[in-house]
Amino acid sequence: MQREADVLVIGGGVIGICAAHYLLEKGRQVVVVEQGEVCSGSSYGNAGLVVPSHSVPLAEPGVISQGLKWMFDSRSPFYIKPRLDRELISWLWKFRRACSEQHVRRSMPILRDLSLESLRLFEELDDRKELEFDFEQRGAFYICKDDRALEHVIEEAQRIRAVGLEAEILDAAQVQEVEPNVRLDVVGGVLYPQDAHLDPARFVRALARSVEERGVEICPSTEVLGFTISGGRITGVRTTRGEIFPAEVVLAGGAWSPDIARDLGIDLPIQPAKGYSVTVERPPNCPTIPLMLAGARVGVTPMGDVLRFAGTLELAGMDLSINQRRVDAILQAVPAYLPDLDPARLELVEIWRGLRPCTPDGLPFLGRSRRYGNLTVAAGHAMIGLSLGPISGEIVSRLVVGEEPGFDLELLRPERFG
Repeated sequence: MQREADVLVIGGGVIGICAAHYLLEKGRQVVVVEQGEVCSGSSYGNAGLVVPSHSVPLAEPGVISQGLKWMFDSRSPFYIKPRLDRELISWLWKFRRACSEQHVRRSMPILRDLSLESLRLFEELDDRKELEFDFEQRGAFYICKDDRALEHVIEEAQRIRAVGLEAEILDAAQVQEVEPNVRLDVVGGVLYPQDAHLDPARFVRALARSVEERGVEICPSTEVLGFTISGGRITGVRTTRGEIFPAEVVLAGGAWSPDIARDLGIDLPIQPAKGYSVTVERPPNCPTIPLMLAGARVGVTPMGDVLRFAGTLELAGMDLSINQRRVDAILQAVPAYLPDLDPARLELVEIWRGLRPCTPDGLPFLGRSRRYGNLTVAAGHAMIGLSLGPISGEIVSRLVVGEEPGFDLELLRPERFG
């Protein structure tokens, strides 16, 4: 089957669906192709956080030394599956080079600005009567079991404050006062009042239904096989359901983006970082604010009638198997901070894993390709893909229609690694 398309979006996760929404708002006709089902990747089971507080890139000083202690422990928050893989070795080398104070200082303003604008767009979307996704802006709490962890969290809070974001440093009694629903065994923490949370699957699926009802064609189970190029433009996209001839192409394929881009001769060094979540029925003694268990790197997020525990970063390639040791590590961390909340005694809803697309410098690829006149890339958002979903979609729509993006995207340019 062959067809033409005004704008073809490759990827049916949060970035692709948000791009479809904002392109539609600008009057463009959109076709979305997704190799699985809409919201079947890392957009589905993540922690559901909208986090201006995550304005420090993943590549920062100290990460390498901490990572070396963890990287071969299969129960640690950060694990690298031992293997000889040239792309992984190249990625780790680039990551090491990016872990500098200079990189953090350059990166934080753009992450801050994108996050705050995305938060505003989430508020707008929450006002739409057809969209229900349990959006709440109640902040996020980083809580600590010991003084060493608290020192690190406070140091991070000072960075966040330095770029104009809000952070409240609290002792143990103040932390308990803010979150009275559950007993906490902590020495203190930091509250980021600007953060918000939502149900990620409900959000993406509701927005996908909305854009379909307004004319977007969504094609699930449709895999991209290759491209036809002519005159510096993509003129054809071959898929498992036939060829599509687009005027514009948006690449928003998450962890699968590097393989797709390789056919175009574009190097997108993205490593799939496996994350896990465990969702349970919401207990009576449930937190009302998302909690980050700082030392364990585990998030606890209330979502409507469920509670989700999420965490870990595992570099194991395109491997979607479930490592039970890593799931157990998440669950065992919870009662250490919340003594009355034992996940083993709660009603299990789902164990999930997904591949988050991580770049070596902790910044997404977002912008127009310099190689192809009709290609826009929006990929590599790592753990903040949900958080930056709306603003990434809005920027994509501006670039496609020839408007200024509204942000300096120099640090995010798609071909910055060659």
